[in-house]
Amino acid sequence: MTELIACLSSGKGTWAHVAKVIEGYPWERVFLVGDKFAREKFQVRPNTEFIEVDFSRFLTELIADVKSKLEGKIKGLEVGVNLISGEGKEHMAILAALLKLGIGVRFVALTPKGVQEI
Repeated sequence: MTELIACLSSGKGTWAHVAKVIEGYPWERVFLVGDKFAREKFQVRPNTEFIEVDFSRFLTELIADVKSKLEGKIKGLEVGVNLISGEGKEHMAILAALLKLGIGVRFVALTPKGVQEI
């Protein structure tokens, strides 16, 4: 599990949590899924790719968008996933896109003991 997919959207304090998840583990690559506002405001690290989407789209369109933008970019068979930021529709789109790509998921979060699989 050397790649991370994280949602970067709404929720007070969630961007700080996502930043600490990114910093707290030696990820080979990080993919942040967020909107234009998040892309402009969140400071991205060198090994990070921002997947810009429009969260106001219908769920089926959002799934297709995330899937097409991730297709061919994930190297492994599974990824770490952090969904602390955002809402249910956004989370469903990310998970559905990953599953449609045949990628397994392991949920990760910042805990008192550091970044851990939950």
